[in-house]
Amino acid sequence: MLMIVFTGLSGAGKSTLAIALQEKLAAVNYESAIIDGDVYRNTICKDLGFSEADRRENIRRLTNVAIEKKQAGIIPIIAAINPFDDLRRELCETNGAILIYIKCSLEKLIQRDTKGLYKKALLPDDAPEKIWNLTGVNDRYDVPSNAGLIIDTGVENMESSAEKLFSYVKSILDQQTC
Repeated sequence: MLMIVFTGLSGAGKSTLAIALQEKLAAVNYESAIIDGDVYRNTICKDLGFSEADRRENIRRLTNVAIEKKQAGIIPIIAAINPFDDLRRELCETNGAILIYIKCSLEKLIQRDTKGLYKKALLPDDAPEKIWNLTGVNDRYDVPSNAGLIIDTGVENMESSAEKLFSYVKSILDQQTC
């Protein structure tokens, strides 16, 4: 059974593409479960902050949920920033996961700023609302070195991105059933 891991900066489209992929997989009779980093930050990961150690623990917990889904015959889709290349590589090597990089330029993300995070991260240092740990702006993000697929949502629209993603995943699933 397949495990799918997305990585990308906040606002790149990970959750949107995970939902689209889940719908497309269901249409061809594959059950999947989205393990959304934002959602799990409010449940099993609510005790974690944004230090490197906490971010690593967050991904370990999401991975454990994904492993349980995979063992139950459900395709897990982890949609989280997942900023550390070494941790992503370990996750893929240990669990046979495929890595999908949801890429988007910082300029485009600042324009979108769906959560208002970039605006806060780019405030002057003395601003009380300033965010100091926004991944990709003032906190570390390792561009993936081993992504199986790169989708640039700053260039491609969501419909074509979702179709490209589904085609890629479906080809892997087809190979597994041969």
